[in-house]
Amino acid sequence: MSVAGLKKQFYKASQMVSEKVGGAEGTKLDEDFRDLERKVDVTSKAVVDVISKTSEYLQPNPASRAKLSMLNTMSKIRGQVKSPGYPQAEGLLGECMAKYGRELGEDTNFGGALIDAGESMKRLAEVKDSLDIDVKQNFIDPLQGLCDKDLREIQHHLKKLEGRRLDYDYKKKRQGKIPDEEVRQALEKFHESKEVAETSMYNLLETDIEQVSQLSSLVESQLQYHKQAVQILEELSDKLKDRMSEAQSRPRREYTPKPKPVFDYGDADQSNGGFTPSFAPPARSSASPFHSGRMSSRKSRLLSEQPCCKALYDFEPENEGELGFHEGDIITLTSQIDENWYEGMLHGQTGFFPLNYVEVMVPLPH
Repeated sequence: MSVAGLKKQFYKASQMVSEKVGGAEGTKLDEDFRDLERKVDVTSKAVVDVISKTSEYLQPNPASRAKLSMLNTMSKIRGQVKSPGYPQAEGLLGECMAKYGRELGEDTNFGGALIDAGESMKRLAEVKDSLDIDVKQNFIDPLQGLCDKDLREIQHHLKKLEGRRLDYDYKKKRQGKIPDEEVRQALEKFHESKEVAETSMYNLLETDIEQVSQLSSLVESQLQYHKQAVQILEELSDKLKDRMSEAQSRPRREYTPKPKPVFDYGDADQSNGGFTPSFAPPARSSASPFHSGRMSSRKSRLLSEQPCCKALYDFEPENEGELGFHEGDIITLTSQIDENWYEGMLHGQTGFFPLNYVEVMVPLPH
């Protein structure tokens, strides 16, 4: 740095100390200039904050954002053209739904519905990716350009103006010790910098319609995203409604319990403590292993003569005329109402009960 440059730096530093410590007053800028400076400062803060908040809106997970930024940096270092994208929440949800839908099976109601919903969520993720790209190109990048170029240039002009003001104020207060020509040149440079800074701020604020256009692009991108999202969700809603209608129109399949196994312990001499399961015959004998003891010979004769059945489960009557019983009860059969219901008698009470709750021991005569 030249001697003149060092002297100028000394003048500015001395004047700044006088103003900060000694309370000396410097040259005041006019109110219009200060108003322009205030508006530019607010614009600069708004642009920086809006860019940050828009990025958070598009990519809300901070951990994923940090990881994506690191991966993009690594991709640039390695010279890779394609960098990984942000993991959209809709895509992750879609993968989860599709995975369990396939495991359940497309032929099941819930499994098929999960697959349909998963595919729709993946489509939503693709639409969200398109929104990210559009907003970055048409909103974030132009604002970033404004921040990096125009606003940075204005800050440079204002910083230069402040330096020249300090230089001029220092020389003005020492007029007589410093040649008048040098003071006049300092004043001219101060006014020159003020005009440049004022012009650049004015032009920025007068062309703010460009920022309105960029904001309009953001809203348009959001609108397109939501339109496509509504279309995808409406299609999914129709599919799910169709599935529900189809399921409700199909006759409900009644659960038919499998016959309970009986345990044949075999010959006591050959038994090693294990058992061999086998399935019970449709008509159980009076010597069923499920009984705690043998039935009397009189009861055996009655069972062989009277149609009867044995309760496999507890049945609680819900309607008038139904016969309640507990597992293991022997019910006398009086008639078969239809393919699903019997009429029988137990403990002096008669009523109806479902066929699949009992095992017929002595069938009704045809």
